[in-house]
Parts: sequence; structure tokens; C-alpha cells
Amino acid sequence: MGENSPYHSLSLHLKQLRLSHMLNQWQSIEQRATQEGWSYAQFLLALCQLESDRRFQVRMQRALRESQLPLGKSFTNFEFDHCPTLNAAALMQLVQQTSWLERSENLILLGPSGVGKTHLAAGVGQMAIQLGKRVKFFSATALVQQLQYAKLQLQLPSTLSKLDRFDLLILDDLGYVKKDEAETSVLFELIAHRYERRSLLITANQPFSQWDAIFSDSMMTVAAVDRLVHHALIIEIQAESFRKQSAVERSKQK
Repeated sequence: MGENSPYHSLSLHLKQLRLSHMLNQWQSIEQRATQEGWSYAQFLLALCQLESDRRFQVRMQRALRESQLPLGKSFTNFEFDHCPTLNAAALMQLVQQTSWLERSENLILLGPSGVGKTHLAAGVGQMAIQLGKRVKFFSATALVQQLQYAKLQLQLPSTLSKLDRFDLLILDDLGYVKKDEAETSVLFELIAHRYERRSLLITANQPFSQWDAIFSDSMMTVAAVDRLVHHALIIEIQAESFRKQSAVERSKQK
């Protein structure tokens, strides 16, 4: 294949345009097109679909790495039958489209330890990423510590603004944040900052009536809950702990 051939020129142009997957596949697709008598449009469409699919997969992998979602937790392996009181239909209706994120609405998952709140939160995060949204998962205590440090460095406003690039911020296990004025003040500032601006997904062991155990005073509790629930779907899960059930099953096998 000479340097002046259209094949060589096409490869150079594809390389310059950074159409790497199309560059690697076009000759095999051309052979198939010739064998099956495709039109020029069919051939071009097949090449574009290959490149588009590849780029989507690369974006997905990058977004999943960035999100730091827990591995191995998705809707496909969540045992919905274990949680008969879970309003699964409302949850799935919400997460199968992005309008709730575009409206900066929140999702609150409440329930005792071990019922799968983190698993569901990870599933929501994966769905949002598949729909083209940016997601970041934090344990609530870890994020609060980062925000505390930023406040000490007089960088809290810029840190909160940087988090705005994520359409959905997941705060897992809110109830483990210490009832300490420094911690709860930055947590409240995060909630107030994202109110009607970006979405939060929060998991917590305690019902709202017990959130005085999280915030340092009742006025802050009321103000935080008011902002969170104003535009939110609230799902309460009542079920036996998955971890406890697994421990019982293991003990029966011994």
C-alpha cells in the first residue's frame, strides 16, 4: 500500500482526527461491507457507531473511576425481595431519567444499619453515570473532614464550588458524623450551598426526628432538614440486616 494510496491517506486522516477506533477497524468493516453489498451510507454509519460506542465506554470507565462508587454494588445484584416495604417502583422511576438531577432534587435513603442503603446509593450513582451525569461518592465523615480542613485553610467556598461540577454528590452514613460544632457547621454549609443548585443523595440510619444527634443545635437541624426535603424523594427501608442474615446463615452451615 503506497504512501499516495487512498488507504494510506485515509489512515493518516483518521489518526490526525484522533478517530482511533475507526482507524483500527475500518479495513475489516470495509471487507464486510464489500461482501454484503452495503451502501456508502451503511459503511459510514457502521464506522461512526463503532467510534461512538468506544468513546461511550471510555467515558463510562473514566466517570466510574472518578465517582469512587463502591465496587460490585448495582441494581442488578440488589435483593429487592429482602426489602418488601421498599418503594422500588418510585425509586426506579426516578433514576431512569435525569430530570430530577437537572431540577437539583435530592434523594434520601433512611433505614437501620445493614439494609442495603449504600448498595442502593451505588446503584443510583451508576444509573446517573450511564445517563451522562457526573457523580461523586463520599463517606459523610470523610467529606466533612475534608471540608473542615478546607475551612481551616480559608478555602471552603472554593472547595464547595469545585464540588458543583458533580451533578450528584452521595453522602453515605450521615449519622456517623460527630455532633461537633466544627463538623456540623461545614456539613450544614454544604447542604445550604447545594440547595436548589445541585443534587444530594444521603443515606442515614436515623429518621429525621433523631437528627438532633447529628447537628449541634436544633435550629441547625431544622434548617438542614428543611433544605434537604424541600425537593426530595424520601425512601424509608425497613428490613432485617443483610449482614446479620448472612452471619446467621453461616452459623447454620457450621
